[in-house]
Amino acid sequence: MAVEKLIVDHIDTWTTALQTRSTAGRGSSGKIELYGIKKLRELILELAVRGKLVPQDPNDEPASELLKHIAAEKAELVKQGKIKKPKPLPEISEEEKPFELPAGWEWIKISEIGHDWGQKTPDEDFTYIDVGSINKEYGIIEEPSILSAKDAPSRARKIVQKGTVIYSTVRPYLLNIAIIESAFSPEPIASTAFAIIHPYTAMNANFIYYYLRSPVFINYVESCQTGVAYPAINDKQFFSGIIAVPPSSEQARITKKIKELMSLCDQLEQHSLTSLDAHQQLVETLLTTLTDSQNADELTENWARISEHFDTLFTTEPSIEALKQTILQLAVMGKLVPQDPNDEPASELLKRIAQEKAQLVKDGKIKKQKPLPPISDKEKPFEVPEGWEWCKFGLISEFINGDRGSNYPNKNEYVVHGIPWINTGHIEKNGTLSITDMNFITEKKFNEL
Repeated sequence: MAVEKLIVDHIDTWTTALQTRSTAGRGSSGKIELYGIKKLRELILELAVRGKLVPQDPNDEPASELLKHIAAEKAELVKQGKIKKPKPLPEISEEEKPFELPAGWEWIKISEIGHDWGQKTPDEDFTYIDVGSINKEYGIIEEPSILSAKDAPSRARKIVQKGTVIYSTVRPYLLNIAIIESAFSPEPIASTAFAIIHPYTAMNANFIYYYLRSPVFINYVESCQTGVAYPAINDKQFFSGIIAVPPSSEQARITKKIKELMSLCDQLEQHSLTSLDAHQQLVETLLTTLTDSQNADELTENWARISEHFDTLFTTEPSIEALKQTILQLAVMGKLVPQDPNDEPASELLKRIAQEKAQLVKDGKIKKQKPLPPISDKEKPFEVPEGWEWCKFGLISEFINGDRGSNYPNKNEYVVHGIPWINTGHIEKNGTLSITDMNFITEKKFNEL
């Protein structure tokens, strides 16, 4: 039960486990995901919904009594005409139950813990709650829109109220889940992309929120969602899921403990991100001393200072990438290897290029190029070493632009053997050419390009 001890005793494990994000985020550590802390948050929720986060109290009224309170409240709402009488549900089979419950807990269907408020077509101004309105980090509605009835999108249909829990059934892996904590004015209406749960009085909305975010429920959703680009589950599948219900008092204790531990995770996360940012800034500052070196001796001295702490400095992907970029920068600035005064200067190399180009024009292999304007001092990003020259790409190469119009080959024109057809998909991140999945075109097609 001592989850705080689990966190503290293994704090290095939680805070140093990193992985690369698929997209960049804020700050110099934006491409890094604190994988350890992410897993810690998942563990907290996993323990919570299994009844292992806080101790059970034998004096708590058991969840079986809670279910009776729910049944009575449901019957009263049906009697008042506020909700429709629900259809009887099949019993939960043993195969559906993912784990053993503590004493005093009960398994029930998601559909039994709350109700919806029906749907309507807006006929006046309303507060529209869409997926984009949710702050996923805090599970709250942050940016709802005020719309007129005539501007209402077709999906603006589901009525919600203060205390309602909403769950996006489209791309559920994004965990767009929130509790409506405010009594919005004008009337709030949510998108049909949400499943709606307005908890019965005996149920804690925060406990439901955390359960829907737990690995247990995520696994259920992943087992029944359909679609690849935009996976989704329908309302029937969502409400057919089951939830482990603790006594009301324990629900409150669990949610309080989760909030405490998540706050601790926030602190660990902020500390780790600050450390990562500071580390990256230090790395970049030290690497800048290399590119700013005025001569080989100064470069050697600056590198010696960095290399003494190599294993400490270059421990993350961003720091290693920064080192790679610095090596390339030093190379193109002429600072990576010493100059040899016996080398033929680049001015002579450019003369030979000019001669070769003139011969190719004479042979009719390339067209005569228009004179290029001289390079201004403003265009030169740094001072080149003695023997080097700045020149335009057009002076040292021939740019050939193929036909991107109607002659551009399509998949139907690919052949088994022929001339390799290289496209951007064959260029690896390291600058090499991949020959896997190569397509081929005929010589006739090649000559049309």
